[in-house]
Amino acid sequence: MQTTLKTRVAFEGTGLHTGMPVRVVLHPAPARSGIVFRRTDVTGQPRLQARWDRVVVSPLNTRLTNADGVTVSTIEHLMAALAGCGVHNALIDIDGPEVPILDGSSAAFVRGIVKAGLSRLAAPLRAIEVLKDVAVSEGAAFAQLSPATTLQIDFAIDFVDAAIGQQHKMLNMANGSFVRELCDSRTFCRSSDVDAMRANGLALGGTMENAVVVDGDKVLTPGGLRHADEAVRHKMLDALGDLYTAGAPILGRYTGTRSGHAMTNKLLHALFADDGAWRWVTCDAKTAARLPGVGVSVADLDAVA
Repeated sequence: MQTTLKTRVAFEGTGLHTGMPVRVVLHPAPARSGIVFRRTDVTGQPRLQARWDRVVVSPLNTRLTNADGVTVSTIEHLMAALAGCGVHNALIDIDGPEVPILDGSSAAFVRGIVKAGLSRLAAPLRAIEVLKDVAVSEGAAFAQLSPATTLQIDFAIDFVDAAIGQQHKMLNMANGSFVRELCDSRTFCRSSDVDAMRANGLALGGTMENAVVVDGDKVLTPGGLRHADEAVRHKMLDALGDLYTAGAPILGRYTGTRSGHAMTNKLLHALFADDGAWRWVTCDAKTAARLPGVGVSVADLDAVA
C-alpha cells in the first residue's frame, strides 16, 4: 500500500549555496500525489512535482523547475530521506529557493520522518521494474540500471586527494539499510573547491559544520569522518535521492562510477526513453517488503550518528 506521513514535520536551516535561511514543512498528502514541493514565498504556480523531467541538470545539486520558472534546489538529501523511509506521498512547503543543508547529510530529515510516523493509504503501490541494462557515460563517469528484484546501489569513486582516494561500496537498499548505513554521511568537497565555488557565488552557506572538507591527506572538518568511506556512502545517498525523482520506487541495480546528479538524471531520461527497458508493477506483499524504508523504526536511529 502507498504511504504518507502521519503528521506534519518541520525543519529549519540555511541553503548550502544561497546561504539563505529557510523553513521546510512536510505535510501528509493523498494517495497518488507523489512528492510535491510548494514555494510559499512566491505567487502564481508555486508547485513543483519532484520528477526526473522537471530536473534542471547541475553537477552540484538537483534542482526542480516548473513552467513558470519557479525552482527548488538541493532536494537530493530530503528526497533520499523520503525514499529511504518509504514515504510515497508528501506535500513539502518551503519558503525559499533551496532546501536547507542541515548537517550535510539526511540524518535530521530521517529522524523527523521516522518520529512523525507513516500512515498506510487505501491505494496499491506501484514500482518501476528495470527489464534490461540501460547505461550512460561521459568521460570517466558511468551510470547504469540493470534488472534486480530489489533496489541495489553499487558505487565507486576515485579522487586524487588521499583523504578520499578510491572507495567502493554496494548495498541492497531493502529493510532500512539506508537509515542504518547511509543517511548520516555528509556531503564533501576539497578546500580548493570551496574557494572556487564562493568566487562564483556558490557554497555561501557552506561551513565545516555541514560538509566534510579535505585538503590532500587531511580532513579539515572538526571531528573527522563518521565513516572511513563516508565519501562513497554520501554519493550513494545522493544517488538514492536522485533516483526517487523517477516518481516511484525502482526495482533494479544502480551502478555508478564517478557518477553524480547530472549523470543519474541522464540515466533516468535514457530509461524512460526506452519503453522496453522498464514497466510498472503493482507491488504484492512480498515485493513491497523488499523496498527501501519498509520496517524502519525509531530503533534504527540508534545506528545513526
